[in-house]
Amino acid sequence: MSTDTEQIKSIYGHNSDSPEEEDDKEDHVNIDLAWESDEVEAISSLFQGRIPQKPGKVGRERPLPVPLPYKLRPLGFPMPKKHVKKSSAGVNSSRASVSQQLYKNPSFLIGLSKEIKDLASDDDVSAVLNKWAPFLRNGSLSITIRELGLMDLPQRALQTFCWAQKMPHLYPDDRILTSTVEVLARKRELKLPVNLEKFTSSTNRSLIEAMLKGFVKGGSLNLAWKLLSVVKQSKRMLDPGIYAKLILELGKNPDKHILVEELLGDLGERDDLNLSQQDCTVIMKVCIRHRKFEIVESLFYWFKQSGRDPSVVMYTTLLHSRYSENKYMEALALVWEMEARECLLDLPAYRVVIKLFIGLKDLARAVRYFSKLKEAGFSPTYDMYRDLINMYMVAGRVGKCKEVCKEASMAGFSLDKRTLLNLSKLEKDILG
Repeated sequence: MSTDTEQIKSIYGHNSDSPEEEDDKEDHVNIDLAWESDEVEAISSLFQGRIPQKPGKVGRERPLPVPLPYKLRPLGFPMPKKHVKKSSAGVNSSRASVSQQLYKNPSFLIGLSKEIKDLASDDDVSAVLNKWAPFLRNGSLSITIRELGLMDLPQRALQTFCWAQKMPHLYPDDRILTSTVEVLARKRELKLPVNLEKFTSSTNRSLIEAMLKGFVKGGSLNLAWKLLSVVKQSKRMLDPGIYAKLILELGKNPDKHILVEELLGDLGERDDLNLSQQDCTVIMKVCIRHRKFEIVESLFYWFKQSGRDPSVVMYTTLLHSRYSENKYMEALALVWEMEARECLLDLPAYRVVIKLFIGLKDLARAVRYFSKLKEAGFSPTYDMYRDLINMYMVAGRVGKCKEVCKEASMAGFSLDKRTLLNLSKLEKDILG
């Protein structure tokens, strides 16, 4: 430390001791430097480590840097030529990127369907599509075709597909083909081939699934069942979601319970079962309607074993299944599981939970969940008010009955005659 300090003192001391020599080197500019000990120590520390701080000046603020001349240039001056080229190149590249992304922009593709819809009946879709052809890619028009189907314009969807067939950069493409087939099948403008066996054996899976989706959505369940039966005979494997959609529609008709059971059996035999949470919940609800409670339990167990977390809708479905089967204690265990997982209940979940506690004759918990329902911002339904009033009547609590009756009346509900009659009878019994 002392050696470094002496060297620095000698360097700067030499400069201060020889003003004549310094004048010659610096064009006669006289520089008189006086170094304090702490400044010398700070410079010396550059060779040793941290710069020591002077006591009492820890919070010193550095002065702002002097602005550089080129940063003070006012706006409006012309840019150098090379900068102009770079800027224009950036604009061109951004325009190119925008045009390249049009082909996958849903708003743009849906806008095409709206333009096609606005065409006169005699005009062809090429009047709209020709000007946008350079911006389209494989699969782009599948969204446009599906949207035309939702607009109830299956013929325009077919015309769009026929136009795409003439474009080498757009066709062949399975996505627009399957979208067109699904739209035509849903609108009942697609007929099954005469030789279904030959058709199913030579057609790819995505096209068969598109036909089935269209038939199911369009309500052509007989055609869907006929096609699925042929596919089953040829031992072709389809997406399990197709089965779920068909089970949902067939399950609405009690007379189709045999077909529903057959489809459920087909799904149960598959080793590669892969159902989404929505499809799984749909099948569970249909099984409750057909009182296939064991399948509901199996599906819920399988879903959890697949490593996924059930949603509140799936929990509610299983809860409703156990309640419908009068397995109140098992249903109660499920409620505790939902609470342990901090599952946020929706209105249907609260409805089933309150029904469960009423079935268990647990008035305290029924009232607690009724209060939690209102705290969560939900409005109780009529059957909730009625069930709670009936439970208070069983407990002989006329005051609470009247309180809930008043609340139900303020909510816009009118109690049925039977409930009012029972309440009047209870009052007479207590007073008599």
